[in-house]
Formats: sequence, structure tokens, C-alpha cells
Amino acid sequence: MIIGLTGKNASGKGEVAAYLKQKGFYYYSLSDVLREELRERDEELTRKNLIRVGRELRKNHGEGYLAERILKRAQEDKNYVIDSFRHPSEIGVFRQHPAYRLLLVVADAEIRFQRIRDRGRESDPTTLAEFESLEEEEATSNKSSGQQLELSALEADATVANNGSKEDLGERIGEIISGWTKQLLRPSWDEYFMGIAKVAALRSNCIKRKVAAVIVRDKRIVSTGYNGTPRGTKNCFEGGCPRCNSLADSGTRLDECLCSHAEENAITQAAYHGVSVKDGSLYTTFAPCLMCTKMIINGGISEVVYNLDYPLNEASFDLLKQAGVDCRQYEVG
Repeated sequence: MIIGLTGKNASGKGEVAAYLKQKGFYYYSLSDVLREELRERDEELTRKNLIRVGRELRKNHGEGYLAERILKRAQEDKNYVIDSFRHPSEIGVFRQHPAYRLLLVVADAEIRFQRIRDRGRESDPTTLAEFESLEEEEATSNKSSGQQLELSALEADATVANNGSKEDLGERIGEIISGWTKQLLRPSWDEYFMGIAKVAALRSNCIKRKVAAVIVRDKRIVSTGYNGTPRGTKNCFEGGCPRCNSLADSGTRLDECLCSHAEENAITQAAYHGVSVKDGSLYTTFAPCLMCTKMIINGGISEVVYNLDYPLNEASFDLLKQAGVDCRQYEVG
């Protein structure tokens, strides 16, 4: 889950972030990019400079630039809380992530002003009128590259009021997140196993094409394989296969190719370790060739799921159908 935070100055976004960090969320702020920029320029880290540099970066690199920089740092297996969403374009960048939710943190102006006074920074406004005037300027900029806090607030998936104690705030946040977690989707089994096959393909040592296959029984992986030269021989990318290294045209000189196919390796690896593939499902990043099709059938595999079609496999599809092996395509990016 990625929880974005937006809200006016001193509304308590930092308190929300601190609460979530205690619950195991990793923390980033879009302002991290601004602080890094100011350090590189050897400029003072003031609120005025942060706002100015933010406008510059949005103008020069696009309105969603800060969010793009931070999103690249997020990893799929972690939960994140990310502070300082101040522009709808920044929110739009994160909307591409299915587990992103935006939380608006609000508090009464008098309470927020008192929090400002309590922290005692020299550059902070000293009167409520000055505070509200500055806020109005920041909330809606006439320039597209400026802050747009009011428009950002309209994008929120939920709102939490922070006028009371930390305990009350934590309770309300917990209720909101509990509702969000029920909406999150896990990958389907097809997406899961095909995704693993695509990762396995990165291990291929063939210079012509990277292919991988995963054999599954009872939703458990029993074998994987990727294309490349046989065990104990020189890797294809090291010159091990003359046919591949001469960059032969696709579909030609296949009788000279020394690389084993992904499906072939997955099946033989199972046999090598004494594991049955009977009644299993084979997920492969490319539809199987005729040779691998015969091995699939004779191995007792009952289903083939492929990502991309292979240009020379009509005979394979016909043979799989004749043998009663289910075959279907499941495409992932």
C-alpha cells in the first residue's frame, strides 16, 4: 500500500506519517527532492526556498516531476507513506499504482496557527491574519507549476481531522486503512506464475531470445527452466552456440542450435530431481515449439499457458488439442 498525504501547513501530516512509520510503513516526502536540490545548490533549507524550487522543477520538468522521482524509489513488496502532495499532477503520477490512496489531513486554522507558534521558527508568520494570508497564497497558485493544495484536497480518498489527541488521530487512521486494505487486489494465479516466468527469463544465456517456463502442480512451482546451452557447456552469450552467435534468421538453421528451450529445460530439470510433472500446468513466456510440445504431452502435463505467440507453432497447437492438453494465452506486459 502507498498512502499519500496532503493538507495545509501544520495540519498534522507529520503526525500521521509518524504513526504509520510505527506500523511498519516506509517514509518518503515529495519535499525530499526539493531538499536534495537545495543541498546541491548549497542554498538554505527554508520554506520559501522549498516553494520556489518546487515551482522551478515543475516548470522545467513537468508538474508531476517530484512524484515521478519518488515513485521510482518505491518497491512493490513494501508499504509506504508519502508526504507533501501539493499538486494534482503529482497525485496523477501515483494513481497509476493500484494500491495508492490519498489521505487529506485537516485541522482548524486556529489550532494549526498555534502549532506554528509553538515550534517557534523565525520565518513563520506571527499573527493569525498573516498565517491565513500566506495559506491562501499557497492553496491556489495562478501558475500551473505552483502549489495547488485546494485542488489536491479534492482528489483525496479519505479525510482525517486532527484537532484532538494523538490517540484519537491514530484510531481514525486505523479505521480508514482497515477499509482500504479490504479493497486491495492480489495478482491472479495466472499473473503470479507468468510474472515469475518472466523474471526467470532474465537468467537465460541465449543471445537470440530470452524465454522461461514454470511448471506448477496444485498451485506450487515444481520446476523452472530457461533457454540456453546445456549444463556444463559454454554459455550461448560466451560463444557457446554458433547458430545463435552468427545471428541466423529466425526459424532457420534450427538443426544447428545448441540451446535447449525453456520448456525442455523445465521438464528435464524436474526429471533430474525426480519430481513428477504429471497433471501439471506449464507457464511459458512464448508458446512452445513442436519439439517441446511433444515433451509436454509425453510428460503428462495437462495445461499450457503462454504469454506471447510463437510464429511457427500451428502444428504445436493442433497436436496439443489432439492430445487433450488445454492451451490458452495469458498476456502480461
